[in-house]
Amino acid sequence: MKKKMKRIGVLTSGGDAPGMNAAIRSVVRSAIYYKMEAMGIFKGYDGLINEDMKILDHRSVSNIINRGGTILKTDRSDKFRTVEGRRRAYEAVKKNNIDGLVLIGGDGTYLGGKIFNKEWGVPCIGVPGSIDNDINGTDFTIGSDTAVNTALEAIDKIRDTATSMERIFVVEVMGRSSGYIAINAALGGGAEDVLIPERKFDMKELCQDIVEGNLRGKVSWIVITAEGVAKAVDVAETITKTTSLETRVVTLGHIQRGGSPTAKDRILATRLGSEAVNLLRNCSDAKAVGVIGNKINIVGLGSAVTKKSADVNSLYRLIKMLT
Repeated sequence: MKKKMKRIGVLTSGGDAPGMNAAIRSVVRSAIYYKMEAMGIFKGYDGLINEDMKILDHRSVSNIINRGGTILKTDRSDKFRTVEGRRRAYEAVKKNNIDGLVLIGGDGTYLGGKIFNKEWGVPCIGVPGSIDNDINGTDFTIGSDTAVNTALEAIDKIRDTATSMERIFVVEVMGRSSGYIAINAALGGGAEDVLIPERKFDMKELCQDIVEGNLRGKVSWIVITAEGVAKAVDVAETITKTTSLETRVVTLGHIQRGGSPTAKDRILATRLGSEAVNLLRNCSDAKAVGVIGNKINIVGLGSAVTKKSADVNSLYRLIKMLT
C-alpha cells in the first residue's frame, strides 16, 4: 500500500518565468486543502542540497499571483548534476520528511527530476515554467504568453521610430533553441522577417527583399532574430554592408522574463499547480502536467524533455505573404 503523503516540497529552477509565483501559490494552497504541508525550497536544486527551505502556509503565498519572478528564487545547479549532489539532495529529502516534489521549470529542471526519481525513487511532478514554450506534452508553458506580449509591446514602440525615421531595425529576442517568442512576436507585431532556430535562413535573400522593398518605396523594416540563431548586431552589420541602408539594433534581453504575468499565464499556472499536487498524492513516478486543447494532460518527465515539434513554416509563410 502506498504511503500517504504528508509533506511535499516545491521549488523553481532554471530561468524564471512570469507566472511561477501563481504556480507556487496554487501548489501551496492545494497542498493545504488536501491536508498536507508544503515545504518551500529556495534557489532550486541547490536549496534542496543545502536544506534552504521552510514550511509555507496559506498566508505565505498571499498577494503573489500577480507578481513576476519567483518568491522561492531560482538557480541552475551544477551540484545537482553530480551523483554526489543528488545523494545529498536525497538525504535532505529524507531528513526533512518530504514525501514528493513539485518542480516548476523547463527542460533542465525536468531532466534533473527524472534522474532523481530513477536514482532515489522520490516522486517528482513537473510543472512547465518556461518563456520558450519548449516543453512537450503541453500546448503552452507558464510565462510564454507574457514573454511574447512583453516583446510585442517593445516592437510596437520600435515600429513608431522605424517609421518616423525611415530605418531598418533588427530586434533580438530570447530563444536559444526555440523560436516561439520570435515568430509569434513577429506575426503579432507585423515584422517583415524573422530568424528562428527551427528553419534555415538566407541572409542574401533577406537583403534582396529589403532592397526590392526600398525600390518600391518601403522606407522602414523590422527584422526579429532569436538569440540562438544570430546576434542582432551581426545581422544588422550584414544588412548595412549589403544594402547600404541605415540599420539599428535593439536587444530586448531579460525584460522578457520579468513583469506581471498575463491572465492566460496566471490561469495556466493555477490550474497546473493544483493538478500537480493532486497527481503527486497518488504518484511514485516522475510525471509532468500540461494542457492539450485546454484539457489537463499528463506525460512522463522523460517524454516532456524531448524536442517539441513546432509548425513554424505556415506562420513564416503568413509573415512573408503580408510583408
